[in-house]
Amino acid sequence: MKLDHATVVTPDLEAVRRFFCDIVGLAEGERPPFTFEGYWLYRDGKPIIHLVKARSERPPARSSSRIDHIAFRLDETEWMALAERLRTNRIDYQQGEVPSTGERQLFVTPAPEVTIEFVTSAKSAI
Repeated sequence: MKLDHATVVTPDLEAVRRFFCDIVGLAEGERPPFTFEGYWLYRDGKPIIHLVKARSERPPARSSSRIDHIAFRLDETEWMALAERLRTNRIDYQQGEVPSTGERQLFVTPAPEVTIEFVTSAKSAI
């Protein structure tokens, strides 16, 4: 079994699309003709992120059951390129480290209630 895709529902569809395309490096691609607004974003020919426009401009109230964030694993080259794009575009992020493994983490919030994690085993500083 493997992860097929993640769906992000957001009131700020364009900001999240720009983040995933311009910063993360995904590409907008073909999407079935659903009756609601959205995008499918591709990596290596596969639609891995589905974006859907929220019906309300207000974020939903938090409940006890929810997906907290999406995480992407990057190699060192991808990690350094992402860090540079974040700095160039003045996008705030938080850093972390996984205890015992030393893996490095970046957490970015491109829109309210949407958190994306990037993780690497690369030792290069950002």
